[in-house]
Amino acid sequence: MSETTPNGAAPNASTQQPSLRVLAQYLKDHSFENPRAPASFRDTGGAPTIEVNVDVNARGLGSDQFEVELSVSARARRGQEIVFLVETTYAGVFEILGVPEAQIEPILLIECPRLLFPFARQIVAETTNSGNYPPVMLDPIDFLGIYQRNLAARAEAGPAALNA
Repeated sequence: MSETTPNGAAPNASTQQPSLRVLAQYLKDHSFENPRAPASFRDTGGAPTIEVNVDVNARGLGSDQFEVELSVSARARRGQEIVFLVETTYAGVFEILGVPEAQIEPILLIECPRLLFPFARQIVAETTNSGNYPPVMLDPIDFLGIYQRNLAARAEAGPAALNA
């Protein structure tokens, strides 16, 4: 037996199958700085130390649609000198249907960044390679672990932080 709705109306959200759809994905912001080029190409001081930072932000765009931004920065240093800096924000618009409100935040901050990460990783690798450096191949990121640590920090900060 199938369930029908009158006049082609949308099914009730409570009976709708949960779904996550990528409606768009795009490079939102990107920069590369190579301040010591071409001198940095002749440096024999060994491989630079690379520091990677990751941030995820999400915001609602209206009914059931959200923009998620994955920001990645990689800064290479030899001693105190910056060899290169790459910063990229890769974003996507996602539609989430049939999911309880309490599960929306984890989807936005865990699952959506997992879908965006391979593209941001490729952009960082290609950019550093285009800057005449070996490509920076970002290690996989534990978005679940990041989410859990942030949730614990918010809980420790008190009830006001949980609603922030």
